[in-house]
Amino acid sequence: MRREYGQVRAKILKRRLDDMRAASVLEELRPPLPGRCHELTADREGELAIDLDHPCRLIFCVANDPVPFKEDGGLDWKNVTAITITEIIDYHD
Repeated sequence: MRREYGQVRAKILKRRLDDMRAASVLEELRPPLPGRCHELTADREGELAIDLDHPCRLIFCVANDPVPFKEDGGLDWKNVTAITITEIIDYHD
């Protein structure tokens, strides 16, 4: 990771991956946990992000089949038990 992303980003990435492995459900990654895990919108709807070093984000999606939703249509973070990491990117460009 250090070769690919540099020492600072690699350290933060390792910490975020450790947090993700330790969580039994997505709800456990919600703030105030560092990383500001959040759902994305617009052309990235259906994806989630967790902050690395600004402006980079670790992007992932829910891998549950079917994806758990609440009655109001929002993602049911308490029942998400599987994710797929898709990329590390600055999507603000």
